[in-house]
Amino acid sequence: MSVVLGANNYGKSEVRLVKVDRGPDRHELHDLTVDVALSGDFEPAHVQGDNTGLLATDTMRNTVYALARTHPIESPEAFASVLVSHFLQAGPSVTSARVRIVEHPWARLGEHPHGFQRAAGGEHVATVTGDGTDTTVEAGIDDLLVLRTTGSGWEGYLHDQYTSLKETADRIMATVVTARWTYSRPSELDFAQLWEGVRATVLEAFGDHYSPSVQFTLHHMGEAVLEAHPEVERIHFSLPNKHHLLYDLSRFGLDNPNEIFHATTEPYGLIEGAVERSPVPSRDNGGAGVGAARA
Repeated sequence: MSVVLGANNYGKSEVRLVKVDRGPDRHELHDLTVDVALSGDFEPAHVQGDNTGLLATDTMRNTVYALARTHPIESPEAFASVLVSHFLQAGPSVTSARVRIVEHPWARLGEHPHGFQRAAGGEHVATVTGDGTDTTVEAGIDDLLVLRTTGSGWEGYLHDQYTSLKETADRIMATVVTARWTYSRPSELDFAQLWEGVRATVLEAFGDHYSPSVQFTLHHMGEAVLEAHPEVERIHFSLPNKHHLLYDLSRFGLDNPNEIFHATTEPYGLIEGAVERSPVPSRDNGGAGVGAARA
């Protein structure tokens, strides 16, 4: 039997980093979880047990803390880019590096200069991958819980012999948004400002329309992001439908005018999809390009 080593990588995961920027009058807090993964020519280690040239994962952890001391953390994307650049030089066998960072949100206690409380509204996620020539930056949101008490329905769907759900034009719609998007010019962008802008657009679009389905809202939010932020090329959503079921109070002699609900955790519907910019038609197509079509 002949076998070969397939695609592989190694690194350090769940590196917990907290950095306090101690200004003279005000502190800033950065709370990150960092994952590092390196790819390259690691076959000797796998096949022969030869670790020559391999960077220890413990060293990767130490590097995260050391570079956090010597570099500002302006955004997860920017700090991940610093780490990727460093790890590409970590050894001759490394050909690409991937760093994923999750920033856990904290909110200031009013105007307190160094007091914070855990904030809601989603975690800032960034993944930077580089090979020394090309760099890709993917940003995202995790754990963004949103809910609408009205303005959503579910009607006109397929019914068969197993259908029991009643159609409705007025239901609670709740989901935990997971989103990932990519940028067209990652070297020229203010990542922190853009992330806040995309998040604000997602929140506004979630609530500014009547939603006949979670699918419709997914596309509506994605379209709004692409229209408001030309830097974003593509955005993918994962939207679990956190069902709120109208509770039957008739057995107690009570009505229920769409007020009392049973919030369920499982099972749940899961709606996923991407909204992306359509490719620009080629003008060099034997005279049949965009110009010819308009002629």
